[in-house]
Amino acid sequence: MESTFLTAFGASFLAASVTSIGIYVIRRFERWGRDNTIYFICFAAGVLISVSFLHIIPKAFSMNAHAPWYLFAGYLSLHLFNRFVNAFVCDKARDTHYHIGLVPMLGIGFHSFIDGFIYSITFTVSIVTGMLAAIGMVLHEFPEGIITYLLLIRGGFRERSALLLAFLAAALTTPLGMLLSYPLISRIDHPLLGALLAFSAGALVYVGATHLLPQAETEHKKYSLLALAAGILVAVVIIFSKA
Repeated sequence: MESTFLTAFGASFLAASVTSIGIYVIRRFERWGRDNTIYFICFAAGVLISVSFLHIIPKAFSMNAHAPWYLFAGYLSLHLFNRFVNAFVCDKARDTHYHIGLVPMLGIGFHSFIDGFIYSITFTVSIVTGMLAAIGMVLHEFPEGIITYLLLIRGGFRERSALLLAFLAAALTTPLGMLLSYPLISRIDHPLLGALLAFSAGALVYVGATHLLPQAETEHKKYSLLALAAGILVAVVIIFSKA
């Protein structure tokens, strides 16, 4: 139990570190960050989608007979949350430019907080399940840090304030979510854990297929498809090597 906790916390801490690196890179090397972020997005999407469909969803279905409903609920919940954030941004952006950065920051912060829950859930199921989910999740934190910082700058925040707020919202919330959720999740029974795993899989499918991939399609980078294929290949190799 202790080793599971330490591994889950280590993964969440790594995610926070990668987010922080993304913030640092876009502040110090803005052009490089803008030019290459899409490759991290594509690779992360490939991993998340592959891991969800080939490992996490079958695992959840074997643990809970009602897992398909929880899978649908996880996907729909994240979709509705993002719709709410976007609608709120559109309404408030007319009032003050600070909302252009502040409201998305709050949405990203909540999303990163829920990521911490996913680490707790997947690592409690098994170390392999947790590691597979963590690969894609950690990599998608890099562009998330970049996006959070850029939105705050666009909203009129000073560089130092944007740096601090982006770190607090996009990076620190992930290990915080993991620490708060782990004591509860580690004590639940097998069927409920399967339900939570299915819900998490729905959220991961949303992040990979609905949130990340459309960004790749709009930019048309030369090697973006190759990055997506690399993410899928890495996930498939790891899954079948552990089978």
